[in-house]
Amino acid sequence: MLAVLFGVLAGACLPVQTSVNTRLRLSVGSPLLASLLSFTVGTVALAAATLVATGRAYPELGLAAGSPWWTFIGGMLGVFVLTGNILLFPRIGGVQTVVLPIAGQVLMGLAIDAFGIFGSAVVPLSVSRIAGGLAVLLGVLLVVNVFQSRAQSPADRKGEPALWLWRLMGGAMGLAAATQTAVNGRLGGELGSAVAAALFSFATGAATLLLVLLTRTPFRFRVPDGQARNPAWMWIGGVLGSIIVFAGAFLAPVIGTGATVVVLLLGMMTGSVLIDTFGLLGSPRRRPQWTQVVGLVVILVGVVLIRIV
Repeated sequence: MLAVLFGVLAGACLPVQTSVNTRLRLSVGSPLLASLLSFTVGTVALAAATLVATGRAYPELGLAAGSPWWTFIGGMLGVFVLTGNILLFPRIGGVQTVVLPIAGQVLMGLAIDAFGIFGSAVVPLSVSRIAGGLAVLLGVLLVVNVFQSRAQSPADRKGEPALWLWRLMGGAMGLAAATQTAVNGRLGGELGSAVAAALFSFATGAATLLLVLLTRTPFRFRVPDGQARNPAWMWIGGVLGSIIVFAGAFLAPVIGTGATVVVLLLGMMTGSVLIDTFGLLGSPRRRPQWTQVVGLVVILVGVVLIRIV
């Protein structure tokens, strides 16, 4: 029971991390720089965790010599996912920022399992897995209120095409996140440590962002208009990210991979609903409608069908 509770709390860290990093972006003026700072903090936290777990504060990459090139791209995929979260959150809210990538993750996860992509074990498609995938997609449509589009005002309908482009980006982030999970899982197997694989992923992500930012103009740290100061909590996004990574590595052998996915997802959904409903961490209030609540439940049922049944 304590493991399940820990999983739910760790899952809730994701929407909190997105809110924190979004606030950090307001002060540094760049989503890429906010991502770099988050990756850097996460790298330090994971280096400490790797030191405790393996006795060294760095991954022993020699163990992965001869691995396929894609084994080492997890960090770059993480850059896309984390920066995408920062861009999406103020435009579509916490619930959709969490839910839309879930659809991409589920579809890519089903494809990886069905075809054994990235060296994963083949898990054939079954009736329950197909039904679960369809349930997730239906739940996503309910969450984004696609069935209520006719009730929108002309001004809302005019901005709908751009909004759907952001939503498609959310789905693409899910594809990248599922790929990152498979890639890091393969690297973790080669290194003999999931935490060491996560450390390498965070470190390469930070290095990628640093190289990109070196070609840009210097940033200017500031206090956003209308605010008296920068809160201290805006720097903890990387720590929250490392908690999520650690939770996945810790819980999978304890309660099983399928149950780990479900409890983390439950925490993500709960946290995103609370943030949107109460406007926590400086985010705008977006009270969920009944269709969105139903959609969240349908998504959870779909994931259970895919992972558990």
